[in-house]
Amino acid sequence: MDVWVTKDDGTEIIRARDIATVSLDYNGNVTVRLTNGDPALITLVGHRTHHDEHRPEQFHRELIRVLAELSDASGAHLVRPVHHEVRGWEWVSEHL
Repeated sequence: MDVWVTKDDGTEIIRARDIATVSLDYNGNVTVRLTNGDPALITLVGHRTHHDEHRPEQFHRELIRVLAELSDASGAHLVRPVHHEVRGWEWVSEHL
């Protein structure tokens, strides 16, 4: 699987196969822990101050679903969180 995941602001890109856990906390932050055992968490989608940007309760599971769907895809893909005013938050994948 040649899939990468980027933070919502695009400042960091992580290889999907290096992700060990995905979490959604009570503030709506989506964080990952890497398989290398580093105790630090990487926040993919941080807390927003606007109430209209509320993320779905299962947003972290949606990332896992997208990564699973791309596991058999050919070529490289980038997955990123995007906020649309009408549709809200979603994970978008693009072919690299």
